[in-house]
Amino acid sequence: QLQLVESGGGLVQPGGSLRLSCAASGFTLDYYAIAWFRQAPGKEREGVSCISSSDGTTYYADSVKGRFTISRDNAKGTVYLQMNSLKPEDTAIYYCADGGYGPCVDEWARVDEYDYWGQGTQVTVSS
Repeated sequence: QLQLVESGGGLVQPGGSLRLSCAASGFTLDYYAIAWFRQAPGKEREGVSCISSSDGTTYYADSVKGRFTISRDNAKGTVYLQMNSLKPEDTAIYYCADGGYGPCVDEWARVDEYDYWGQGTQVTVSS
């Protein structure tokens, strides 16, 4: 059974950092593009970042460029989202999603491009 499991969320002060992890089971994550999304209360789910499987090309939403870094460790079957300089508006549930074989698609930030999602991990940025 294909599963994605997020971890690493928590409560952090503005300006702080967190690293989220997305681990796969039931399939080999190496061959798949993986994306991170987030959903704040009362808002639609939005794409945060995507990393391709083959060459590791990365994509970011404008709102997180320069602050967030996506990476992958295929040996560990894990994709990470390093989040620095966190702001209160980054508060949301963060989800990882399987983007299929190979590269991130052109419309990587569209929710309907993804079939498999993790259960999410809560990130709260507050003083």
